[in-house]
Amino acid sequence: MEKTYDIIIIGGGPAGYCAALYASRAGFDTLVIENYSPGGQMTQTSQIDNYPGFEEGIDGFELALKMKQGAERFGAKTMLSEVLNVSLKDKIKKVSTKDKEFCARSVIIATGAEHRHLGLENEESLIGRGLGYCAACDGMFYKGKTVVVVGGGNSAAADALLLSKLCKKVIIVHRRDTLRAEKVYRAPLLSAPNVEIQWNSVVSSIIADDKVKGVKIKNTQDGTEKIIDAEGVFVSIGRVPRSELFSAELDIDKYGYIVADETTKTNIEGVFAVGDVRTKPFRQIVTATADGATASHFAEEYLANA
Repeated sequence: MEKTYDIIIIGGGPAGYCAALYASRAGFDTLVIENYSPGGQMTQTSQIDNYPGFEEGIDGFELALKMKQGAERFGAKTMLSEVLNVSLKDKIKKVSTKDKEFCARSVIIATGAEHRHLGLENEESLIGRGLGYCAACDGMFYKGKTVVVVGGGNSAAADALLLSKLCKKVIIVHRRDTLRAEKVYRAPLLSAPNVEIQWNSVVSSIIADDKVKGVKIKNTQDGTEKIIDAEGVFVSIGRVPRSELFSAELDIDKYGYIVADETTKTNIEGVFAVGDVRTKPFRQIVTATADGATASHFAEEYLANA
């Protein structure tokens, strides 16, 4: 007979591995299925300063490994594979990868979110050739050069600050007349001598041959356009939740997030959503780990009564 896990966790980011830690420590047979490598989006950050317990900060990849090892210490298992299909409504849930179908009494969804793209014609073909979505990953390639950062929230401001320490010039293109970023980012950003902000502007096209040469921006108020020369473009305009796989069975809000409150419960009993993929007001590593602990608690409650 095919093995049935107590809990399958889809996604191995901070929410997924915190859930795995709590679940396996409580004695549940737990499997984490992760598509790429443990850690999710936080592995793209070289310096994490806002996660408690690391007074000098910590590299995102290192923190991811620590979370994985912490869960596996208590018996959680990890499988690196892509989940292609799920069936969640029955008492025994089914999770299918390209190689195998897995069964579980409960499922925790921790698939996170991915970077939002601009949607420009040549965008996909220029990724890795001057166009990127992670300044912490690729910023060193642009040392002493001019780059454009698209966006005005916390992620864009953090990227621009990081790049200002490496690049000759950083030009922020923001569609509004004020930054949405928190105050802790705004003050140092606005005072940086090599940072310029193009207000009320959007990128209408990326100028490139085999590599990025610059961008054309359009003013949202008067419609005027101009070209900015740059060797690199970093897009930081938010993220898209990885929820499509679950849309046939779970309630999804208008932004694509799985509907789940602070209990992390979804509309299907025994199925929970945690981290960046669920509806919530604030998405950080620390809130993701809190979700993981919460989901494990309510999964334990569900399994005790199932």
